[in-house]
Amino acid sequence: MRFVDTNVLLYAISTDPAERPKREIAVHLLASRDLALSVQVLQEFYVQATRASREDRLSHRQAVDLATSFTRFPVLPTSVGLAFAAMTARARWSLSYWDAAIVEAARALGCTQVLSEDMPAGADFGGVVIVNPFR
Repeated sequence: MRFVDTNVLLYAISTDPAERPKREIAVHLLASRDLALSVQVLQEFYVQATRASREDRLSHRQAVDLATSFTRFPVLPTSVGLAFAAMTARARWSLSYWDAAIVEAARALGCTQVLSEDMPAGADFGGVVIVNPFR
C-alpha cells in the first residue's frame, strides 16, 4: 500500500498549464488500487481546493464530490492514538506535526511509501519511505 499526500490530489485537479505533467502523473496514480489516505488529507484537499485565492478553485459541491470519490481508498480516521503517534514522530524525526501525522497515518494503514512532493524524497521514517512521484 502507498499513502497519498494532499499534493497528489491537488495536482490531479489543477488546470494550470505549467502543472500539466504533474497532473497527468497524479491522475495516473489515482487510477491505482493500492492507495490509502487519511481524514487529514481529505480535509487539506477540501481547504486548498476551495480557497478563494486559487485561480482554478472548486466549488464546495465539486470539492465534496471529489473528496467523497477519494473514499474509494482506505481512509484512516483521526484519533487520539494517531495524534500522540504524530507527536512522538515529530520529536523523533524533527518533522512538522502535520508531516508526522501523515507518516504515522501511513504506518497505521500498513503503507510502506508516502507519495509526496512536500517531504524529503528518499527519507525513511522507520519503514515508511517518502517517494516523490513527480521527479
